[in-house]
Amino acid sequence: MRQALTMLVLFGSMILSGCAARPESIQATQVSPEQFMTLDCAQLATKLSDTKAELVNLSQQQTEKANTDAMGVFLFGIPSSTFTGDHEKDIARLKGEVEAIENVQLKGKCNSL
Repeated sequence: MRQALTMLVLFGSMILSGCAARPESIQATQVSPEQFMTLDCAQLATKLSDTKAELVNLSQQQTEKANTDAMGVFLFGIPSSTFTGDHEKDIARLKGEVEAIENVQLKGKCNSL
């Protein structure tokens, strides 16, 4: 009985660890601001706007994956992102790019923030 309970807890934690993360819980990866240093303030503003739009789009997709995973675990015991993947790495990168661009804007004294 004890072994069965241990196996159930282990299996449950494995399933939950395979679920897609919510976008708000994904941490930004470190992105070097150097790649944005050659851009002027107008170009930085455009790049920031484009990057934020892409982040919003992928965050919405990631939320859908997390919701689908929750339903998949509830109904079948398996998160679907285990098979289909998710956007966690891209969201982390985009969050890092937003931070890097905003830092370059601050250093360049751009008023577009």
